[in-house]
Amino acid sequence: MGALAGRHVVISGAAGGLGTGLCLRLLREGARVLATDVSEVKGLALCEAIAEAGLPQERCNFVVLDQSGEDAVAAGMAEAIARHGAPDALVNNAAIYPSMPTEDLPYELFMQVQAVNVGGAVALLRACLPGLKASGHGRVVNISSITFDTGYRNLSAYVAAKGALIGLARVWARDLGPFGITANAVSPGAFPTDAEKIHPDPEQYTQFVLDQQAVKRRGTNEDFAGLVSFLLGPDAGFITGQTIRVDGGWMMA
Repeated sequence: MGALAGRHVVISGAAGGLGTGLCLRLLREGARVLATDVSEVKGLALCEAIAEAGLPQERCNFVVLDQSGEDAVAAGMAEAIARHGAPDALVNNAAIYPSMPTEDLPYELFMQVQAVNVGGAVALLRACLPGLKASGHGRVVNISSITFDTGYRNLSAYVAAKGALIGLARVWARDLGPFGITANAVSPGAFPTDAEKIHPDPEQYTQFVLDQQAVKRRGTNEDFAGLVSFLLGPDAGFITGQTIRVDGGWMMA
């Protein structure tokens, strides 16, 4: 078994983008995974990816979860925990990312992004907290974004939410440290996922990314998942309240 044998990890936004790659990595490391996303179709795609990778599907359970409201999260997670057991780790990865100029962004849409990306993370923590505390070695990882450092144009709602996740990781580190729980944020750079489809010229965008990075290649799922896996594991028990970038050296401040 790998370094995460015995871990039971909740991953939101698990079916697609960086989430699927993270699920596969954690399964390889021996963890059990409770994967959440917004549709059954995404769950089926995740199950197919696990099967194609030759990984044990019985160690990954998928739950359809709309995390835009606390009641839905609380009910869905209570049922999932009753069925599959309490988690001892949480990765807040789910996000929506509407792209439009700030002056065109409706207030209602701005608040919807905060409800899903930030409120959903808070609701998931509340649902998972009994198990995190009981374990004595709980782990929380909030997935932020390099866009918080760069202030990427037309993503004001998304960037605000990603900044909030960094702040929450710091506060949770203080609040939950006495229970043996660590809380950190991971800030990925520009990874080739579906989120990049918002850019009209993919080749130009790829060149822009490479020009910014010290490492002249695109990041991979393993680059991201390896860092998250480490933070969930036994060697990261004294690392908390930190924001760690995995961006090929784009930002160095």
